Amino acid sequence: MPMQDKSTQPKSWLDRYFKLSDHQTNIKTEVIAGVTTFLTMAYIIFVNPSILSEAGMDYGAVFVATCLAAAVGCLIMGLWANYPIALAPGMGLNAFFTYGVVLGMGYTWEAALGAVFLSGVTFFLLSIFRIREWIINSIPMTLRLGIAAGIGLFLAMVALKNAGIIVDNPATLVGVGDLSQPSALYALGGFFVITALSHLRVTGAVMIGILGVTVLAMILGHNEFGGVVSMPPSIAPTLMQMDVAGAFDLAMVSVIFAFLFVDLFDTSGTLVGVAHRGKLLDEDGKLPRLGRALMADSSASMAGAALGTSTTTSYVESTAGIAAGGRTGLTAVVVALLFLASLFFAPLAGSIPAYATAGALLYVASLMAGSLSHADWDDATEAAPVLIAALAMPLTFSIAEGIALGFVSYVAIKALSGRFKDLNAAVVILGVLFAVKLVFID
Repeated sequence: MPMQDKSTQPKSWLDRYFKLSDHQTNIKTEVIAGVTTFLTMAYIIFVNPSILSEAGMDYGAVFVATCLAAAVGCLIMGLWANYPIALAPGMGLNAFFTYGVVLGMGYTWEAALGAVFLSGVTFFLLSIFRIREWIINSIPMTLRLGIAAGIGLFLAMVALKNAGIIVDNPATLVGVGDLSQPSALYALGGFFVITALSHLRVTGAVMIGILGVTVLAMILGHNEFGGVVSMPPSIAPTLMQMDVAGAFDLAMVSVIFAFLFVDLFDTSGTLVGVAHRGKLLDEDGKLPRLGRALMADSSASMAGAALGTSTTTSYVESTAGIAAGGRTGLTAVVVALLFLASLFFAPLAGSIPAYATAGALLYVASLMAGSLSHADWDDATEAAPVLIAALAMPLTFSIAEGIALGFVSYVAIKALSGRFKDLNAAVVILGVLFAVKLVFID
């Protein structure tokens, strides 16, 4: 009996829904890609609760919210936008949430969640009314580079502070801590291991580093083992606790804008970069279904705020799954299922000490700071705003203040230099508004 041609065989419903054959992939490849992506970004399960709990939020509830927000975002991206792009609470914005908005500005974490929700709603509306392209095209690349690098330096400051590597010094503002302390040694060791494993292209390098430091600390008696598997903790302490009314404060406008601005550009850059790597762009170099992808991201942010976590965004680690062959939303759905399975590993997450995640933070910071290499250092009117935006974030301990100073410096320097052609209405308006905010609004 002649063998039937595979091309004539009926396609499975998964093949039809995700258009696997059209993208020259199959279920096995998509599953492997999803597992690969999950392993590269699973560190957020441990890092996010560690950071947000310092804002006074319940650790267990944030752990559950992190897993659920990531799962929701991945499911929307996979089932609706059909892209192999995973989402989870974003690094940098979670640190800004805790150290900038709550501990720095004195707002409650409930109000901070309200600000995250409002930024998600704004992002969603911008996506629906197609205003996002105008905003993205209006902001100079110089400011985008400075902001990206500044978030990286801000994360580095948080990591070094949490590990006790840098400490407060009344004479010099900051100084080196006691590097003989276990927390500092573990953090530095974790950073070295993660960086080396990443260079060697080991899948899950960040998670391996975090778990490796945790296990070593347990063996040496510096950390307690809390178990591995249990039923998920209650999400009640954070579920629907966002205070939207509390976010309607004049001083919170810059915070909402910071959440929105960073998420908008981070997501747009990640989507285009990942799609380019996976050859998912059309003939004109544009991303099909961009609106759906951006709305998936903004919907995940709103859902995350309702659940009890900071801004949920697209992860550049999705490129790992792309490299493994992922081409459709089935990859993102696999990631979502793995995040849901992670709900039962709360005791393990609770066993991760802060110094174990500090090394991971420092590594992510080094990646983000790399955007400085793309700045035009030969043009002083371009280089100066980049440096001001990048340095202001860690030194003021605020992403919002860094963005504001970046815009103000860019407009002022370009105008005084007679480079009016480099300015546009959006940048000038934002620069003036930020100047007013910095001078007259606390």
